[in-house]
Amino acid sequence: MAKKVAVLAVNPVNGCGLFQYLEAFFENGISYKVFAVSDTKDIKTNSGISLTVDDVIANLKGHEDEFDVLVFSCGDAVPVFQQNADKPYNVDLMQVIKTFGDKGKIMIGHCADAMMFDFTGITKGKKVAVHPLAKPAIQNGTATDEKSEIDGNFFTAQDENTIWTMMPQVIKALK
Repeated sequence: MAKKVAVLAVNPVNGCGLFQYLEAFFENGISYKVFAVSDTKDIKTNSGISLTVDDVIANLKGHEDEFDVLVFSCGDAVPVFQQNADKPYNVDLMQVIKTFGDKGKIMIGHCADAMMFDFTGITKGKKVAVHPLAKPAIQNGTATDEKSEIDGNFFTAQDENTIWTMMPQVIKALK
């Protein structure tokens, strides 16, 4: 039976990355729900395209057991995360990531996803692909220079242009 996927979309989100996941899931019959890391379901892509997603991250918190997989879709919100870390939706983001990771669920993402995963401590002992600018921030896991890394339940890509290198393995794991 296909896994049920929770997709996190920061605001603004990298549309190229987000839509690679969503199209692959749709084409392969994998159930997903998109949660905005925001206080509203209305978000934008880095390029300014408006999107209305399924729900907000506050409504995923406490419902992690309803999903088998967490996908973190990176975007331009991440470079300014530190200035907004105290926003309720970013506090929820870190709690949701930690909960999924602590439960050993499948963790997928690209760009700075490994950095966000690492901030919660869930990457300990894992190899992760991460955007070169985020590589120095990895303290718990081991950041590599690979286009993508698959290490146990972690599927990470360096950026939106390398998601495709792990997608066949992602789909296989989710079906």
